[in-house]
Amino acid sequence: MSALQIGYLISRYPAISHTFILREVMELRTLGFDIRVASINDCDRAGAALTPAERTEWEHCFYVKKAAARFLWDFLLTLAANPWGLARAALFALCANGPHLRRSITNLFYLAEAVLVAQWMRRSRLTHLHVHFATPAATVGLLVSKIAPAGFSMTVHGPEEFYNTEAYLLPGKCAESRFLCAISDFAASQLMKMMPAEQWSKIEVVPLGVDPEVFAPVSRPASRESGREFFQLLCVGRLVPEKGQHILLDAVSRLRQQGRDVRLILAGDGPSRAALEAFVRGRGMQPSVTFTGAINQDQIRAIYARADAFVLASFAEGVPVVLMEAMAMEIPCVATWIAGIPELIGDGTCGLLVSPGNPVALAAAIARLLDDASLRLSLGEAGRRQVIEKYNLKSNVARLGRVFEHHLAEAVYMKEQAA
Repeated sequence: MSALQIGYLISRYPAISHTFILREVMELRTLGFDIRVASINDCDRAGAALTPAERTEWEHCFYVKKAAARFLWDFLLTLAANPWGLARAALFALCANGPHLRRSITNLFYLAEAVLVAQWMRRSRLTHLHVHFATPAATVGLLVSKIAPAGFSMTVHGPEEFYNTEAYLLPGKCAESRFLCAISDFAASQLMKMMPAEQWSKIEVVPLGVDPEVFAPVSRPASRESGREFFQLLCVGRLVPEKGQHILLDAVSRLRQQGRDVRLILAGDGPSRAALEAFVRGRGMQPSVTFTGAINQDQIRAIYARADAFVLASFAEGVPVVLMEAMAMEIPCVATWIAGIPELIGDGTCGLLVSPGNPVALAAAIARLLDDASLRLSLGEAGRRQVIEKYNLKSNVARLGRVFEHHLAEAVYMKEQAA
């Protein structure tokens, strides 16, 4: 592959909940791409708490808000180089959300960040900017494309962006993007819904992935005898309402009321933690539920190794990387039948799927795994095969690299033809 230079713009980098972006960046570099990363916000942990790979990224990343002191100088440079582009971006920022004063003011802050990013790209000699998630960082990326001679593209995950497309300016971002990477067929379909059919060729389905050599199986007991040895469940993810952890705790409570010794590890942190801990106390479940807080990637495999089953009770998801990690380690998974998850997990073949918001169904699926060691084994083995075949980090990032090469080479050709 050619040594294309590409800027990545991330809302927060590195971030413990988005390690897949770091893995993607590192793998693209392994393939020969020159990837430079800018982050709107600083890292979510102190430098001493970072893994070695994260620390290297942190030391070389351009942090937009940290560069605020140079805004006036960068603004003057931008004004001198492209006054009409800056005016066009300012008009867009003021008018894009209609008569919503607060959103217009917010967009002006995004414009200031876009000026800083545009000048960072000029200094780095970058002509294309790629953004993960069609949320505020993508608004900054869109504004950059208006004030600088730079292309813009997005990887769209969903589902948050699809709930309020106008507030996120998603139709405009899709129209302005050189191309769009969707992590699932579901995400691609939602983009198609808001785009004219003649633009669908800009959409590329590029799934995320994990390294099955890193997330490899570990030996586990061949069977469990109910009532003699507890059954360990694991859920990894931010503690936020959309992850449905209250439903999972309800299901665990029901199983314990049935006399089943089921225990749960909730690995992650977030704004719902206090409410979840109160729920656990209210049900007298403290001995059965462990809150680990946020877990670094260099420690997470040891947490997976303790699990008999992995459970995700989400109400809203893209295609969760944590499911891929668990499946790669041959941990049988139970998840909800929503969005892109059925593309990853075939119900009854490489995992179990249940309706969201239904603790009875979730408890029944967990009980089914608890009672059937052969089912746990077959689902675990099939899950790893699914990851190796369709969600392998190396092959899927290589696919992303081909998308970059195709569309960016096409953009260079069209520019040369226009000249």
